[in-house]
Amino acid sequence: MYQALLADAKFHEQLLDFDRDLAATARAAGCRTCGGTLHSARFLRKPRGVPAGLSDAYAQRFSFCCSVDNCRHRVTPPSLRFLGRKFCLATVVTLVSAMQQGTTAFRLKRLSAMLGIDRRTLARWRGWWRLTFAAGPSQPVAMAAFMPPLDSAALRVSLLDRFAGGIEQKVVGLLRFLGPLTAGASTMHAF
Repeated sequence: MYQALLADAKFHEQLLDFDRDLAATARAAGCRTCGGTLHSARFLRKPRGVPAGLSDAYAQRFSFCCSVDNCRHRVTPPSLRFLGRKFCLATVVTLVSAMQQGTTAFRLKRLSAMLGIDRRTLARWRGWWRLTFAAGPSQPVAMAAFMPPLDSAALRVSLLDRFAGGIEQKVVGLLRFLGPLTAGASTMHAF
């Protein structure tokens, strides 16, 4: 089920459309520091796990820079495609982390080989969920946002289950929830 969504180019194009909307809203708001006009300052990422058939625009992270001299403040809006400042796709990190729930060494090795993602990277993602997300500064907000409280032992799956709809709607809901963590400098630098 998760693997089919990871390979669905149409779903990923929808995430790009959502990011375009978030970027347009951020740009229209102007610079948070001085109110100046924001100019496009996109930057390329080299995302791993991108399904075949996506446009080159998918690898661009929306970002803006203030046009006012001596300000030049950067605004990077939230993203449903990328987590943190690195290259990782939000869907890949979220779903692959959920797939690791209750994993064995054999299953982890198979998952690593199937997705072409190093086991150390998978371990870092699992560590981020456990240490940075579940025990970090975002933890009180995440735990307070849901009733009954999230199951911290099965956090990734527990989070996905809190959103309504099919797997696509659940993933979009979770990515929207994580969105504020993806804007600008974030606590997700461990990727």
